[in-house]
Amino acid sequence: MASKLFVGGLPYSTTSEDLLEHFAQCGAVASATVITDRYSGQSRGFGFVEMSTEAEAQAAIAKFNGQPYQGRRLTVNAANARERSGGSRSDGFRHGGARGPARRPVRW
Repeated sequence: MASKLFVGGLPYSTTSEDLLEHFAQCGAVASATVITDRYSGQSRGFGFVEMSTEAEAQAAIAKFNGQPYQGRRLTVNAANARERSGGSRSDGFRHGGARGPARRPVRW
């Protein structure tokens, strides 16, 4: 089963291909993605790597966490599960900014 890793501290010049090649030293890489800003397209300095097995993922953490990569120190650990976004919130507030709680129309 594939294991997803968070990789932080990436140089802004790092591409997804660079990340894939670097982590291939520890085994088969299912995917590698550098996260970019949606407007500028520039790297945000972190990414995710999916290793083919848990053993390869643990080897990558042991080998790369805290180690220098292109002049920066990497942070490599197991990625947290992403929470679902959207839907209703139970606190009575609407999504979409600082509008405050949903209000009922005033009837005169």
